[in-house]
Amino acid sequence: MTVYNINLGIGWASSGVEYAQKYRDQSFDKVGIERKFIFSDLILGNNIGDLTSNLGFDNDNIIWLYNFFTDVKSSTSNYSLDALENELNLKKLSSNVKTVGKEVFYQLNDGLQLVARLSDAEKRTIDQVSYVKNNTLFKRDFYSYTKYACEYYLGADKDNRVTFREFYNEDGTIAYTQHLNGDQETFEFANGEVIYSKDDLYLKMLKELNFTKKDVIILDREDEDKNLINGQLVFENHGPAKLVVVVHADHFDKHYTNDQNILWNNFYEYQFQHAKYVDSFVVATNEQKKILKNQFKKYYNIEPRIDCIPVGSLNELEHPTQGRMKHALITASRLAKEKHIDWIVNAVIAAKNSVPDLSLDIYGTGGEAGMLTNLINQNQAQDYIHIMGQRDLTKVYRNYPAYIAASTSEGFGLSLLEAVGSGLAMIGFDVPYGNPTFIENGKNGMLLPYNEEWTDFKKEEVLTKAIIELFTKSDVDSFNKKSYQIAEPYLTKNVAKQWKNLVGELVND
Repeated sequence: MTVYNINLGIGWASSGVEYAQKYRDQSFDKVGIERKFIFSDLILGNNIGDLTSNLGFDNDNIIWLYNFFTDVKSSTSNYSLDALENELNLKKLSSNVKTVGKEVFYQLNDGLQLVARLSDAEKRTIDQVSYVKNNTLFKRDFYSYTKYACEYYLGADKDNRVTFREFYNEDGTIAYTQHLNGDQETFEFANGEVIYSKDDLYLKMLKELNFTKKDVIILDREDEDKNLINGQLVFENHGPAKLVVVVHADHFDKHYTNDQNILWNNFYEYQFQHAKYVDSFVVATNEQKKILKNQFKKYYNIEPRIDCIPVGSLNELEHPTQGRMKHALITASRLAKEKHIDWIVNAVIAAKNSVPDLSLDIYGTGGEAGMLTNLINQNQAQDYIHIMGQRDLTKVYRNYPAYIAASTSEGFGLSLLEAVGSGLAMIGFDVPYGNPTFIENGKNGMLLPYNEEWTDFKKEEVLTKAIIELFTKSDVDSFNKKSYQIAEPYLTKNVAKQWKNLVGELVND
């Protein structure tokens, strides 16, 4: 029995879907469920093995569409710069060698330059090598423990694009070639077989996985890319394996829903419209389960199986080793517009008058970082509001007394779970679905009223008042204790049992 978890891409700053898979991987490991995680995006900016390892996956459990048809395994980048220099005789052939940051430049003859990118400057390992002639890129090789791919460019001064890529076996032979012509792509295999689209390449992978009735496929994300319709392909080609769909976000738009019609979240529309082929829909909160169950009955007159299993879990509850900081807030998320971190910044600035030693640390990266930095600087708040970047917060939350969120919709809220797991008092709006799950108003924090028609200033004012009340009138210590109680059911050992029960019931049905 194998559980196949289907995703698209992964990055250094991954989304909640990838983190949900990470937590599920930990649960499966705890109860001995064999699993694979399938990624189908063309990931060449970084070695996918480095990205998956960074998030905590065992690369033996990773399937990447593009090396599935080779014998190269998913691995971190450990091909050494010394090996490259020896292989290409670079020390002898180079007239000049210089290192700038994580790039090593080798100047060769006739205007040719080779640029090796270090994946780890200390270990002197590489993940890419670019070949440049007269300042124009014409070839790039990709390395993990061996060279696994190469892409060839047009070599033009303008519109210099990739014309084809080669994907290799461990012995250096070509497993297949990807030919590119505008939006069209074909895949030519060493045995002469030609695949005429990414859809067909994905279908070839599904067929070769040879699913059995003891397997389970978990569809975490379907592709919205015009080159791939993996959701439909999985629905049509999972064979006897059981199919599970995980709902990671708010699944419908209330603004365009009435008694006759519902507007599903487009990421789940296909799955919901084909619910009869799904063995279980998995949601993260009981509230979402209740709503989705009623909607299936009302709009489709069906009652598919819906299970509630948290998308996150805690290996253990984290307690401070020293006293918590006194009036310090933490928030953690992608720095994206929908997270409304600017509301929190403005609220903290306003609350500072009533709580003089108030501070805020913002963890995460994203497109709003520049705007937030400017907002902080414009208000001369840089001494007490800090953008901390992306990092592992497992041992960080516990140093703070309270967590604050301003997002107006969370399918679950992994950072909320991690915060209560470290015993933090909580502040957030009463919006679906994460905040009501982890915030019990007046018991472990403040679940605030919210009206989307309010002005931003009004929303910030509500947050400001909550911060002031928390640190001047509330029993923060009792809030901390209650948060630990709320977190208890989300320990990995408890969540793992839920997954084990679901998988067992499906494969034995």
